[in-house]
Amino acid sequence: MTDETNESPTKRTENAEDKTIDDHTDDPPDSAEGEQLEGTGDDSDSTEPARGEGARGGRDYTQRSVVRVCSILNMLQREVDGVTLNEIVEATGLAKPSAFRYMWTLVRQSYVERDEKGLYRLGLGFAGLQSRQLEALRERTRPHLRALGKEFEETANLGLLDNDAVLYLDVVDSPLGVRLSSPPGSRDPLHTTAMGKAICSTLPEEQAREILRRAGLTAITPKSITNLDDFTEELARVRKDGYAVDDGENERDGRCVAVPLLGTRIPAAISISAPAFRFEGRRIERAVEKLTEAAELIAPRPAEVDLSGGDDD
Repeated sequence: MTDETNESPTKRTENAEDKTIDDHTDDPPDSAEGEQLEGTGDDSDSTEPARGEGARGGRDYTQRSVVRVCSILNMLQREVDGVTLNEIVEATGLAKPSAFRYMWTLVRQSYVERDEKGLYRLGLGFAGLQSRQLEALRERTRPHLRALGKEFEETANLGLLDNDAVLYLDVVDSPLGVRLSSPPGSRDPLHTTAMGKAICSTLPEEQAREILRRAGLTAITPKSITNLDDFTEELARVRKDGYAVDDGENERDGRCVAVPLLGTRIPAAISISAPAFRFEGRRIERAVEKLTEAAELIAPRPAEVDLSGGDDD
């Protein structure tokens, strides 16, 4: 976030690191632990409905193989640094030969990558799906950002979690000459920004702490939180209040208020940012009210969405 004093926002650019992926041959990769795999494992996948009750009172037609794949992908989503085959076996309860076959198939379909150390990570097969999700979120949010920007004449932002930083997905700049602004595609630390705090408040506490341990809590201004326990206490306040504040923690003379988008699977938040001298007292209270209203319209909480589709006969 930059404090600007002219009509044209100063653009910050970042060069993403080039990423290359080795082509996979038709020969199966070695096991992640360098071991010879033996046995067959349990690959049974009955098409018969289970006898138990389903989610809506009927039979449960759950496919075990699909559940296993979902468990693996959820694990890879959490463990961004990669996991070994043995860790997948331990987490899923699969026999090692079965786990190997699942991973081999996912690698061949580009939904998983395996590096030279035998670590598995999510692959580029999800890139197109994710980009469409992000574009849909941006399109849903844009009218609300414009409305917020028009009402407050300050910069309105949409941000999301990108590894260990906040990525600005969309920005509606203030029309005023003195303003706070970050161009779309730029990144800021999680621990010094209101959007970062709001996003972290939606994560399990240990996951948020692990992300911050990895990223570090570097001081950007004298007001930046640099202690992990202090930041955890700050997140508890954000969860209780429903909004987060950056009071000169990322920009010395800046102030920002953010609320999380709780009804989306993407950890995201919206915010209003402004020079501190223009953004205090009742204006902050009003901003919290309007941001909360907008967040509910953009991504209603799951519990408030009627998924019943009517009563079954």
